[in-house]
Amino acid sequence: SSLSRFSEILSSVANMAQTATASAQTDNGCGSRVCVTPSAIKATCVEVNGRCVPLEEPKSAPPPYTFDRQLFAEWLGTMFLVATIVGSGYHGDILSPDDGVALLGNTLATWGILYVLIATLGPVSGAHFNPVVSCCFWLKRELETRKFLCFVVVQVAGAICGSYVAHGMFQKRNMPFDGKDRDTYGEFFSEALTTLGLLLTIFGGIKADKDVPMLVGLFITAGYWFSSSTSFANPAVTIGRSFTDTFASISPKSFPAFFGGQAVGLVLGFPLVQWMIEGKSPLDAVKILARPPVAEHKKSDDAAVADEEAP
Repeated sequence: SSLSRFSEILSSVANMAQTATASAQTDNGCGSRVCVTPSAIKATCVEVNGRCVPLEEPKSAPPPYTFDRQLFAEWLGTMFLVATIVGSGYHGDILSPDDGVALLGNTLATWGILYVLIATLGPVSGAHFNPVVSCCFWLKRELETRKFLCFVVVQVAGAICGSYVAHGMFQKRNMPFDGKDRDTYGEFFSEALTTLGLLLTIFGGIKADKDVPMLVGLFITAGYWFSSSTSFANPAVTIGRSFTDTFASISPKSFPAFFGGQAVGLVLGFPLVQWMIEGKSPLDAVKILARPPVAEHKKSDDAAVADEEAP
């Protein structure tokens, strides 16, 4: 009888211990979730130093921005970009008789504003601020035709407004279409090369999941100095800078050289991106210029993955 009573007591103690353990695992800040090790996949609660620590709930994706907000972001970003380029160039020219010093100030201001604009407006519209970049996403069918055309219109409008804003800040009368002649073969080649390099920078940064705003700012900063055209690489900015006669200006007679170079950079650079960075075959990379249907995109992407996984 005593032995039976002692067994009942041991059984009760064991049950109480199990209950306490389960309570510690479920009620120690983790609710009804099971406490797991940090290496577990999709863990909602992990064990740290013997204690259950609830993980943060995954944040839901923000709702997509409306089309009018995206258009305004593209207009605003391009306006600020050109206002910074024109304004800082004019300011540097006022403060120093040395063109090198003025260009340095122009360069640093452009780098800074590019980083800020892309980082802040990127989640809204993608922060293209450049018809060449928008065209690339249109060719990939990630931007529908109507949106692409609207983006180009507001980018050009923003660039023109940017020149007027810069002149307004310095109380200087605008002299449209009276800018610098930049129509040499060297500047044509420079625009082709810097446009190609810009596309490699953007899509390479996206693929590698790097800091794209910083990369773009750094590339354009370098382009100011290694290219004779100072790396416009942007048709909208080219048009906007024709509405000033200051340090950063360009004459409309230089449009063919700049637009031609930018077009060559797009035609050569985007297939290069598709082949080298996206892993498409040379033929599929060139086909991107014809804006192939989405089904063909997926087919070529699957083929690229299969090639990478092949022994």
